Amino acid sequence: MNNQVVNASEEEIEGMGKDEDASLGDYPIDTVLIRNENRTVHDVLRRIEKGSFVMDPDFQRDFIWPEDKQSKLIESVLMRIPLPVFYLAENSKGHMVVVDGLQRLSTFQRFVTNEFRLKLPDQAELNKKNFQDLSPKLQNRIEDCNLILYVIDAKVPAQALLDIFERVNSGIPLTRQQMRNCLYMGMATQFLRTEAATQLFLQATGGSLKPTTMRDRELINRFCAFQLLGLGDYRGDMDAFLARTLESMNILDIPAFDKLSAAFRTGLKNNVMVFGKHAFRKHVPDQEGRSVFNASLWDVMVTGLSQYPEHLVEARAEKLRAAFFPLLKDHDFVESITLGTNQVTRVKCRFARTKTMFGEVFGDHAG
Repeated sequence: MNNQVVNASEEEIEGMGKDEDASLGDYPIDTVLIRNENRTVHDVLRRIEKGSFVMDPDFQRDFIWPEDKQSKLIESVLMRIPLPVFYLAENSKGHMVVVDGLQRLSTFQRFVTNEFRLKLPDQAELNKKNFQDLSPKLQNRIEDCNLILYVIDAKVPAQALLDIFERVNSGIPLTRQQMRNCLYMGMATQFLRTEAATQLFLQATGGSLKPTTMRDRELINRFCAFQLLGLGDYRGDMDAFLARTLESMNILDIPAFDKLSAAFRTGLKNNVMVFGKHAFRKHVPDQEGRSVFNASLWDVMVTGLSQYPEHLVEARAEKLRAAFFPLLKDHDFVESITLGTNQVTRVKCRFARTKTMFGEVFGDHAG
């Protein structure tokens, strides 16, 4: 077994599987429902204020433009230079999620509310002025600026929506989990954010999952998917599986979230108890350095050990380790957590092998 040992600052994630190319698959090419609308800056800002437009705060703050770039946008509007189109996606609640144009809309919002002054040293008439300092004529020119919006219909399937999202986004590229965080914002995404911030999660994952790319929330999303929808609902498309999970979570009640959180934290505690710093990583007995974090090992181990009470896992920790290490010498199992890990056969293989292992160690004592 090849265990790549790395420093924490250099860690990458193994066993994630590859995102599909933005191909739209077999979705009928003439039924991708996109309509165009023309709205003024004033109208759009009013809708943002009302909450009709979703400006995701979870990653918006990480991608804010510098003020000189924001100033150039305002200057372009004042000079009547046409702006690129904006892309929005309509969600199931009728809200508009900003797919492409988040920074431009954020800039309009910040400037009109006097949150920054223009940095345009070559424009004496505008330099160091905020919105309220401009003449009524120039204020009107900004608020009356016409924006061309392309709106992706809510009926577009999740996979096609993510592919469109990926194709049209012209700003800083977003990860698929960041896209999902926009599209399925609600109780589900709040749950992911809360669990990713716990000390227990950071300890269990060794700080290997980057919050800035929401990789941490993606792994929690994977746990929720296999825990709630189950292996039988997985059809080979991880993106669609995770999206369905968030949709289903958004209609759960508080007791259901409490139960999910308790199971998740039990799974984390049990893995840390048994494997310590090597949890969710390929390793051998008495190994010193940590191997890379393995997302496929995470799927089966955090889900599997969430089913057993902590006192039982503690009592049988040595027996579990003795059963676990041979798995990492099993060719089929190692392949299932290393290569083509999103394939249905590989997913079923790793879950079947670990289920057998847990059965041997714990019998029928699952909760």
